[in-house]
Amino acid sequence: MAKSFTDLLRAPESPVNLTKLPADAHPGVRSKKDALNALPALDARLADLQERLFAQSHGGTDPARASLLLVLQGMDTSGKGGTVKHVAGVMDPGGLRITSFKAPTEEELSHDFLWRIRKALPAAGMVGVFDRSYYEDVLIVRVRDLVPREQWELRYGLINEFEQELADQGTTVVKCFLHISRDEQKQRLLARLDDSTKLWKYNAGDVDERKLWPAYQEAYEATLDLTSTATAPWFVIPADRKWYRNFAITNLLIEALERIDPKWPPAGYDVEKEKARVLAS
Repeated sequence: MAKSFTDLLRAPESPVNLTKLPADAHPGVRSKKDALNALPALDARLADLQERLFAQSHGGTDPARASLLLVLQGMDTSGKGGTVKHVAGVMDPGGLRITSFKAPTEEELSHDFLWRIRKALPAAGMVGVFDRSYYEDVLIVRVRDLVPREQWELRYGLINEFEQELADQGTTVVKCFLHISRDEQKQRLLARLDDSTKLWKYNAGDVDERKLWPAYQEAYEATLDLTSTATAPWFVIPADRKWYRNFAITNLLIEALERIDPKWPPAGYDVEKEKARVLAS
């Protein structure tokens, strides 16, 4: 029996060494052609499961609390935005909440690091997508030395507690680290500069962050080591191939929703009586 993408892409046990995980691999599918041929049916399945999730929280006499949160982390150009467009884009926007976290505002900095995150969590029946997340507070904060070490070190444990809290409340968290190689990132940055329609996407600061590549890889390895739990495991997505990134995350979301197993809710009214009323109206 073929392994699920949940098993294929789960982060390895500590200690994680990203240099040993190829960013151009495509486990679970033989070729781009096979993946693209399979995607229409997968997209339809994902959309159906999302609708069921939404419906079961809004219909019937005992609405369910279940929700799903997709967390996307990765270096610049790894494809967080592309994932939102091509994977989340097949779902009904009415049941989708997408949040892109930027540098915190003064108000957000006046609270604990999870304050702004809690405000963006998906409600019952919703699929939430975080383009960057609370993990920035143990990544860029660590690399750029934005807070004292003793402060960001405590956050790993706080994050684990937070994700357990989410699970206890009915939220399934799917955490994807988009693993891109340094060479592929260079090519994508150059491609933006060579395309007048993509110049707006280029950020000169990305090159400054690129110079800190080893420190970021170390920070990501620590994050995978310390916050990949049974409740909320990390998945390492080889992201050098955009088609594989989209294919893999689509499969992960389908598998997560199938574990939730959302049901169409029964009617909270007499169906035959309502038919009669409609016919008589």
